[in-house]
Amino acid sequence: MKQFEGRVAVVTGAASGIGRELAVACAKRGMKLVLADVDIEGVSATKDLISSDIAVRTKHCDVSSFEAVQSLANLAFGEFGHVHLLFNNAGVAALGPVWSAPPEDWKWVLGVNLMGVAHGIRSFVPRMIAAGEEGHIVNTSSAAGLGAVAGSGVYCASKHAVVAVSECLLKDLEIAGSKLRVNVLCPALVKTAIADSDRHRPAHLAPTNPDSAPFDRRVRAGMDASDVSAADVARITLEAICDDDFYILPHPGVRLRVEKRLHDIIGDHRRHKPDDLDTKAGKT
Repeated sequence: MKQFEGRVAVVTGAASGIGRELAVACAKRGMKLVLADVDIEGVSATKDLISSDIAVRTKHCDVSSFEAVQSLANLAFGEFGHVHLLFNNAGVAALGPVWSAPPEDWKWVLGVNLMGVAHGIRSFVPRMIAAGEEGHIVNTSSAAGLGAVAGSGVYCASKHAVVAVSECLLKDLEIAGSKLRVNVLCPALVKTAIADSDRHRPAHLAPTNPDSAPFDRRVRAGMDASDVSAADVARITLEAICDDDFYILPHPGVRLRVEKRLHDIIGDHRRHKPDDLDTKAGKT
């Protein structure tokens, strides 16, 4: 997709960080916008950054709720008739060793990071397919969705799942003969508000990992030291949409880590004959 002007973008997690910068970047290209977040004041602040010439609708939306995302889709299609870019971007983080992560961490993080993407796909994509127009579904994963990070087991699990869902969605759309394309965004550390996402954590999911503090300090230090900004990520993302790059990795170093991981997975298989590998795998 290379034509942006006059088309419609929906951004979840639009109150700050990458979501805010995606909204601003789309607006600069003349797109109409539907912006959503649980932080409605933050969404309003994002809207204030956008020219009054751009049509913008805002909505409070907890993406962990299917009904809330359905309502967001109804607003977008009801107001503008079409959606061309869907950014399933909302995300939260919980840190600490896997063994001390309470069930509430799993429910909250998977509810937002994974089910938010699933709800976005279910609520928007059938209507986007039916419209028969070109468009992109951009799911925000993370560099943590392509590797492993100490103290981030819950978060990594959610983001690995987003990568898998995105890869499957691309194949499903191809089989369906749809014009829609998919991108999965995998940034490393960027200075955003995700380190403070606990401020929006539901009260009934309040218990957190008691051993999170050292990992939290490490993440915040990494964010502060990052030379890639949220605006950089948004710019790179729109360029990737134009170029139809499925994997979007704004931080060059991530590719090296992914390459190392793949080498670790492949191992020394080239030393063995196919029959040896079948035997080792338990095949007869």
